[in-house]
Amino acid sequence: MALLKILVVDDSATDRFYLTEMLENAGYIVSTASSGEDCLVQVDASPPHLIVMDVIMPGLNGFQTTRKLTRNPETSHIPVIMCTGKQQATDQMWALRQGAKDCVMKPVNAHELLSKIKALT
Repeated sequence: MALLKILVVDDSATDRFYLTEMLENAGYIVSTASSGEDCLVQVDASPPHLIVMDVIMPGLNGFQTTRKLTRNPETSHIPVIMCTGKQQATDQMWALRQGAKDCVMKPVNAHELLSKIKALT
C-alpha cells in the first residue's frame, strides 16, 4: 500500500497534535492546517489523499471549507471526514450535505476514525 497523505484541519493545537499522533502511528503522512483558509492554500499547493476537518473554526468554518473543496472540480475527489463536538444529528446531516463523506464525534475515537479512513481510501 502506498503511503497516504492526510491533512488535519483544526484550530485547536491540542486536537491537531492528538490527530497527527494517531494518524502517524497508523502509518499515514500527516500535514496540518489551523484554519479553513490555510486548508485551501495547502490543498492547492499539495493535495492530500484525504482531509480530516473540524467544524467550528474562526474565519471559514469546516462546513464552508468542505463546501468549497467539494464543489471545486479540481478538489472534489478528495474525501473529507468532518469532526464535530456536537452530538446532534443535524450537524452530521449538514456535514454530508456540504459534501463530506463521513463524520466523527469529538473526542475522536481512534478505531472509528481509522476505520472510516480505510473505507474511503
